[in-house]
Amino acid sequence: MMWSVWWVWIVAGFALGVLEVLAPGFIFLGFAAGALATGVLIGFGIPDDSLPLLLFIFAVLSVLAWLGMRQIFGVRSGKKRAWDKDIND
Repeated sequence: MMWSVWWVWIVAGFALGVLEVLAPGFIFLGFAAGALATGVLIGFGIPDDSLPLLLFIFAVLSVLAWLGMRQIFGVRSGKKRAWDKDIND
């Protein structure tokens, strides 16, 4: 039962963090935070070794992490930046 070992979730969180560095855009950062938080919860002793429960906890924590980062870092506005003067002027 590899999914019930806390360090597996921590390693998965760090791997997703490295993947985020290679593919920037805050795509994998919520998943990385969710995996790290799941690993910490397992380390503190979630009593159930059920894979569906752990995946549900991971999903909820990932969504909460994504929403939290969205509140902290804000939403990109889709506007293009207009330059009024040239750097050589």
